[in-house]
Amino acid sequence: MPEGHTLHRLAKQQNERFADRPVRVSSPQGRFAAGARIVDSRVLERVTATGKHLFASFGDALVHVHLGLYGGFTSGPSPAPEPRGALRMRWENDDWWTDLRGAPTCEVLGPDEAATIRDRLGPDPLARRASGEAAWARISNSRAPIGVLLMDQRVVAGIGNVYRAELLFRHGIAPFRPGRELSSDEWTPLWRDVMALMRAGVRSGRIITTRPEDRPRGRVDRDDAFYVYQRAGLPCRICSTPIRTEPMAARNLFWCPTCQTM
Repeated sequence: MPEGHTLHRLAKQQNERFADRPVRVSSPQGRFAAGARIVDSRVLERVTATGKHLFASFGDALVHVHLGLYGGFTSGPSPAPEPRGALRMRWENDDWWTDLRGAPTCEVLGPDEAATIRDRLGPDPLARRASGEAAWARISNSRAPIGVLLMDQRVVAGIGNVYRAELLFRHGIAPFRPGRELSSDEWTPLWRDVMALMRAGVRSGRIITTRPEDRPRGRVDRDDAFYVYQRAGLPCRICSTPIRTEPMAARNLFWCPTCQTM
């Protein structure tokens, strides 16, 4: 599933290509046909991301997209290619096109409905003036493991499986520790770190969590980008203990049992 930085990067791209201009909206597949008719040929005011949700504002109608596990956008300069396959939604103007496929959620909402979705999400580390205080209030009062809480979008919006694993490793925190056993002295640097890592992800379009001193010099290959994510059985980059994995919060968790102690 795309993590929060991907959605903010998408919003930035769509604003650059489509905002402040009329957009031709269609649904070649037909599943979004009714919604497409509502916003077709309206001026797109702005696309914003909150966590893993995209909201495209066409006046009093907002197109809400959640990509889920399999959704994705493709785009390019006009003219658009012939529609093929399960093409849920297409945007076009005189210069660009973008296609949405595979998303479980693509719907038109009113402002109040969109606000309801945003209100039930935790703070987004990529938001302006982002604050982790609301997330800390929930974490510090919860018996749930921190590895579960970080994946809960009601606690923090935008963190996915990669950031969960890598953040906890970078701060030496065992994913099984109850949230209420973390101290504010542990949470504050973790929150600052996720803001920095996700902002770097928006700029580069990649998640890179290893520090320069812990990887070979030069270009960062995928094999060098992470400390623990998808490295089960491989030696820890710091202590050489084999990285472990097991399911947690419906996703495979990765951690080092030596560097991340209870």
